[in-house]
Amino acid sequence: MTERKQADRARAQLARQIAAYSLALPVEELDGPTRGGADIAFARQVAMYLAHIAFEMSLARVGEAFGRDRSTAAHACHIVEDRRDDRAFDTLMDELEAALRALPPPETAIEACYASALAAPQRAGAGW
Repeated sequence: MTERKQADRARAQLARQIAAYSLALPVEELDGPTRGGADIAFARQVAMYLAHIAFEMSLARVGEAFGRDRSTAAHACHIVEDRRDDRAFDTLMDELEAALRALPPPETAIEACYASALAAPQRAGAGW
């Protein structure tokens, strides 16, 4: 698997997790190969939308990362966009997008962790 596909799948999983958490659903149900109930399908559509908007992934990449096709990802984005006419839902989506955009890219976070570990004084016998 290429690095880009691996990164896309990681982003898709993060979008699934935040969508499931925000909509009070088990994330495992969003990962299923079938559509699931209407609430599960909608949460998956929200996750696809977030991956497309917050991570700036193309619809083709979103579809692939979610194990679906481009047209499914496009349909998901249309469904979510239509729901954004509801002020409360629009606010929720704005907050979720902002939360995902605020995350550092994995490379930056990993580098920061290594730099921090190397700069920290080593304690003999500290037990951690």
